[in-house]
Parts: sequence; structure tokens; C-alpha cells
Amino acid sequence: MTATHPGPGSVSGSGDGSASGPTVLRMLLGQQLRRLREARNISRERAGWEIRSSGSKISRIELGRVRLKERDIADLLTLYGVTDTAERDAMLSLARQANVPGWWQRYGDVHPKWFEPYLGLEAAASLIRTYEVQFIPGLLQTEAYARAVIRLAHRGARPDEVDGRVSLRLARQRVLRRADPPPPHLWAVLDEAALRRPIGGWEVMRGQLAALRAAAALPNVTVQVVRFAAGGHAAAGGAFTLLRFPDPEVPDVVYMEQLTSGFYLEQRRDVDTFAEVL
Repeated sequence: MTATHPGPGSVSGSGDGSASGPTVLRMLLGQQLRRLREARNISRERAGWEIRSSGSKISRIELGRVRLKERDIADLLTLYGVTDTAERDAMLSLARQANVPGWWQRYGDVHPKWFEPYLGLEAAASLIRTYEVQFIPGLLQTEAYARAVIRLAHRGARPDEVDGRVSLRLARQRVLRRADPPPPHLWAVLDEAALRRPIGGWEVMRGQLAALRAAAALPNVTVQVVRFAAGGHAAAGGAFTLLRFPDPEVPDVVYMEQLTSGFYLEQRRDVDTFAEVL
């Protein structure tokens, strides 16, 4: 069930708009600010004091994890010795663009805050590589299958909450079929268990498998299955997603999710380990 095998790719991606979503723009600006700070040998604590905050806030800014206040960016640029008007204006303009809400903001009442950064990263990625053990990946789920999965995780949710979560999942899938900017490459590696477990019942699963075959025929999608007969393998530790972006300044990110939280790995050695596993 394999379509064209994706390479690293260099196309751009976003949710419904610009080639770089707000999450990636925050990451780009954060990296620029970190380079400026380190060039002046200024500690995070000193920079945090300058914006009436803390070193941990500076760390979150440099990682692109928080929304940016123009006043804070202006104060940091002054601290870092950036006096050129054109350079300051360009970075402040980038900060304003990074604060434009992504399309997923309208679903803020049905997804946890810790998941929001992933939505921005997924929308802006040029290559999405994922390994799944239990389920079909969210980007390839049918509506009926998604509804069954969501009900498993949110047994006490009201019908309107379930509908909202399903709508968000289906909205994410538009990224694979958009025309402008070009869609990302999706490379999904599934454990055979994900194909055999009848989530939602056999009729739902039959429809899901048919949809999976159709998705694998897309030129930007690869679906591979790790058969039971293959025995043990390096990814046995659990599901994860590795994202790559069109801008070489933005590092690859590994995303892993648990029942009540998600976390992100950006250190090169961590990312390289997951890439080797894939």
C-alpha cells in the first residue's frame, strides 16, 4: 500500500493561508532573537528582566512557544543593540505576522493548549513522517473512524464537543490536498495492529481501509505497514511524528503524545535518533 516515497522535500505548507504559519514564524523570530542575545553575551535572565519577566519566558520566546508582544520585541532589540530602523521594522513586522491567529484558533474550545503548537507545526511542515501503533494517523482518518477514536478518548464528552473535535480532525486533512501552497509529503508507517483493530466496528473499519488505499494513491502520500511477521523493531517504544519545514532555519521537530499531554523534541541528537528509527 505504498505510493511515491517522499524525500526531504522543500515545498511550503500552512493551514489555510501563508506558506509559513504563525507557529513557524514565531520559531524563526525566536531563533533570530537568540542569535542576537548570544552575540552580545547576554543571559536569558538579564533579557527576561528587560521585558519585566523571567529567563524562562525568554526561553519560550526563543523556542517559538508563546505569542509575541511588540513592546517586548522592541525592548529586546534595544537591549541587543539593534538600532537600524529597517532591521527593527522588519523584525517587528515578523512579530505582527506571527501573532495572526491560525485557522485552528476557531477550534480552541475543543483542543487542549498543549496541542495547539502541533497544529501550527503540522500546517507549516513540508514533510510529515509518522509512526502509529494503535490507530490510523489523524490525517488519514475517515469521519466515522475519527468519531470512534475520539469517543474512546473522551467518553464523557457532550455530542457537540465530539462534533467539534471531529471537525478539527477533518479540517487538518485539507493540508494534504491543497493546491497553493503545495501540500506536504506524508510518510505514514503503521503497525499491522492499527489495521486489524476494528475501531468503531467492522463497517467503520472497512470504510477506513478503503480510504487508506485511496490516500496512498496520492503522489504526496506514502503508507507502509510493519507486519507482525517482522518481529521486533526499533520503534516499539510508541507512536511519534517527525516534522520538517521548508525554511532551513527551522529545525526538525519530533512530537510525541500521551493521554493528557504532548511534548516536543528539537535537540539534534534526539531528532536524529527518531529519524534513524524511521
